[in-house]
Amino acid sequence: MTQVYKNLIGGKWVEAASGQTFADANPANGEDVLGRFPRSDARDVDAAARAAASAFERWRRVPAPRRAEILYRAGEILVRKKEDLARTMTREMGKVLKESRGDVQEGIDMTYYIAGEGRRLTGQTTPSELPDKWAMSVRVPVGVAACITPWNFPLAIPTWKVVPALVAGNAVIFKPAEDTPLLGHLFVEILLEAGLPPEVLQLVHGTGEEAGAALVRHPLVNLVSFTGSSEVGQDVAVACAKEHRRCSLEMGGKNCILVMEDADLDLAVDGAVWGGFGTTGQRCTAASRLIVHEAVAREFTDALVKRATRLRLGDGLLPETEVGPVINEAQITRVHRYTEVGKTEGADLLCGGAIAREGALAKGYFYRPTVFAKVKPTMRIAQEEIFGPTVTVLPVRSFEEAVTVANGVRYGLSTAIYTRDVNRAFRAMGDLQAGITYVNAPTIGAEVHLPFGGIKATGNGHREGGPQVLDIFTEWKTIYVDYSGRLQRAQIDV
Repeated sequence: MTQVYKNLIGGKWVEAASGQTFADANPANGEDVLGRFPRSDARDVDAAARAAASAFERWRRVPAPRRAEILYRAGEILVRKKEDLARTMTREMGKVLKESRGDVQEGIDMTYYIAGEGRRLTGQTTPSELPDKWAMSVRVPVGVAACITPWNFPLAIPTWKVVPALVAGNAVIFKPAEDTPLLGHLFVEILLEAGLPPEVLQLVHGTGEEAGAALVRHPLVNLVSFTGSSEVGQDVAVACAKEHRRCSLEMGGKNCILVMEDADLDLAVDGAVWGGFGTTGQRCTAASRLIVHEAVAREFTDALVKRATRLRLGDGLLPETEVGPVINEAQITRVHRYTEVGKTEGADLLCGGAIAREGALAKGYFYRPTVFAKVKPTMRIAQEEIFGPTVTVLPVRSFEEAVTVANGVRYGLSTAIYTRDVNRAFRAMGDLQAGITYVNAPTIGAEVHLPFGGIKATGNGHREGGPQVLDIFTEWKTIYVDYSGRLQRAQIDV
């Protein structure tokens, strides 16, 4: 019998107001249903927002080190449950088991790291320009934080948002992606087991169009942290701007690896395979553009195609699987549509470009790793985010041309360069327009203690990860204490 899950609102597990539910199915095998979840709407969001606003006044008064201790215990529970969570994640969203373990480990790392910030939450002290006066700044929580997370990192990304929001003293409304609601539920259960007061965290399941849109627009929400497509992120930004509401956006990417003529080609191919086909290409940092110097383009491309055609598709729980399914039917349709676009545009399809339907693969959404060559920078497959196992090879004649091609997209998340020339590497660090640049490594591999995010259509200036994430979930408050016993006027009585 399929288990039915509920929302967590006001400290109680409750059904959606509509009574409707939706199924959570395994993308590798549609017959494997993990559960049914509430299909929430504006009524559920309203109840959650009211509960969160009430809880905020109590939670913000809990000393930050005490809040952090709860989160540290959550990290300990994550460690204990790592393997079970990873296996559930592979069933729910399809990535191979070793990647799911990495997703959980990233959540563990972030939870421990941010728990440590509970004993810092640093501001500054500075000398006043006047005598007998103290000047300082402190962080204060924003209020009710809406955390809306995607399906491709169903545990890691919630920890990047929910954990810093909580340690900073905010109340949280968490809406996980409708494709991965079970990992969201399990994460909330872990926080409650660690001792988090249940009224501080509201869990609302549902679709973006129903629950997500209502959450972004609710008047009691003070902050929205959203990870998803640039198109939806733009709608979130507009909705928040109308209400002068803070929002943090982590959106799309069209990331690139530059392979120079002096690169270690074996290493570069390793990076391209992992960057392009890891997580079936379903990462915002996936390396979908391979900008290769023409002197090595043929050798590099031949090696890449050889590796891509050997990648083994299948259920991510099977030890031999190297590439899992894409997330759902709509996504596999999107990926294949871009294959047709690439062929129409005149690019050379060297491998893949087809839905895999043989044997057990017919039960899921499997797409063959795809490589296009002779791609021009203006082609749609080189400009638009596909979010699947498709990479494009763009030949260039020089480092300068490679940088121009790299920067010639609307996104700016992650870039990489393979070269043995240290001078060229440092030029790339300065010239590539992106929030992240790797040297002799692929475009994926962020670490939690450094800022993560991008420019242009990828983000709106905020960064997750590192201490910078606290700039999203706190307000700066400046405090002056004058103990002179007389009126002192800054800039006048000097």
